[in-house]
Amino acid sequence: MRKEFIWLVLIGIVILIIVVGAEWMKVGQSEKPKSLVMTLKNSALTSRAFTWYTESPNAASILQLVKGKNQDFDGQDVITITGSTTKVDVGNNHEQGAHKAEVTGLESGTVYSYRVGSGKDKEWSTTVSFTTESEEMEEFTFINVADSQGITELDFDLWGKTMNKAFEIFPTAQFIVHNGDLTEEPEDEVAWDQFFGKAKNWLTQVPFMPVTGNHDEVKGLADRYTSHFNLPDNGANGSIEGTTYSFDYGSAHIAVLNTESNIKEQTKWLEKDLAGTDKQWKIVAMHRGAYGGKTYNKVDDWVSIFDQYDVDLVLQGHNHEYSRSYPLCDGKIVGDGGNIVNDREGTVYVVTNTAGQKFNEKKDDQFYHQVHFQNQKQMFAGITIQADTLTFQAYDIDGEKLDEFVIQH
Repeated sequence: MRKEFIWLVLIGIVILIIVVGAEWMKVGQSEKPKSLVMTLKNSALTSRAFTWYTESPNAASILQLVKGKNQDFDGQDVITITGSTTKVDVGNNHEQGAHKAEVTGLESGTVYSYRVGSGKDKEWSTTVSFTTESEEMEEFTFINVADSQGITELDFDLWGKTMNKAFEIFPTAQFIVHNGDLTEEPEDEVAWDQFFGKAKNWLTQVPFMPVTGNHDEVKGLADRYTSHFNLPDNGANGSIEGTTYSFDYGSAHIAVLNTESNIKEQTKWLEKDLAGTDKQWKIVAMHRGAYGGKTYNKVDDWVSIFDQYDVDLVLQGHNHEYSRSYPLCDGKIVGDGGNIVNDREGTVYVVTNTAGQKFNEKKDDQFYHQVHFQNQKQMFAGITIQADTLTFQAYDIDGEKLDEFVIQH
């Protein structure tokens, strides 16, 4: 009995040490930033917005910027912004901190270095740089991807490699549009860590503009998705803030729609939004495709507005295959069927396959398909706008160009 008692005491001590050690680790856990991403919230000429997480829910939210590349933060010209911190329940009785900050009043066409953190030594992010939009810009490129939708770290390795190849092909791209389904399970914070971590070289230096997919908003909730992004608050009434919005870059106006909820109110907002822009190029990004591998009839009213306001290009996701429509207007093919679309003949609808691990079988060809295939490889597109010409080029992960078309005004 005495030996058994001693063993029970020893086991109890070991358990106590483990429990106390775990609690001590929580108290002493790092407040070093992770999941850092830059977005556009106001003017691309003069502002940038940032979001990051920390393991500690109580860390302060400090953003510092200085003109120039690879600068330090010891001089008098440092811009310091105090942002907001929100506690996020990430499961297992654990909270993390979600941090957001925005800087305005920057100079256009200027390089800035920045870092984020709690303000304490050793709790800063790596210093990275970005360049604001130039007022004299005559040409720009942005990258389009969809459905990174990973579960495991290996899945997000594929996503990271896709982004690496995209910037190898389009090294001067000024921003990224992702057509939704960023992760498989929005409540899985480890997946978010990997999503941001595997593409951190790009998401911290180039504005990243996400679309809400059916794996981002689930059963009317998108809290974890929206907590990771600091996005424009100019969207539709009744939509979850950050799931519908629009922004301008150069000569383009881009409207971001949410196919998962609040369709009717978005219809009203979309018409007002497109009517209110004077930009030459009108582009829409959404998740479920009006004309993708198959049609999504719930957004028919949106399509009518695309026709009415001469939307040039609709970027879509969800179908996990490559699909490009003929130019369409009023549900019919317009134009001569070539790879050059002239004088606002209609709207082109594209799904750029997937930037992740999941591929669907190619669906049946429809009347509107001009290009339609499944190559079982991650893909991305570069969209370049120069004066009266928009050029769309789609590549696979191996760097092979698989589709190209031009829209001319």
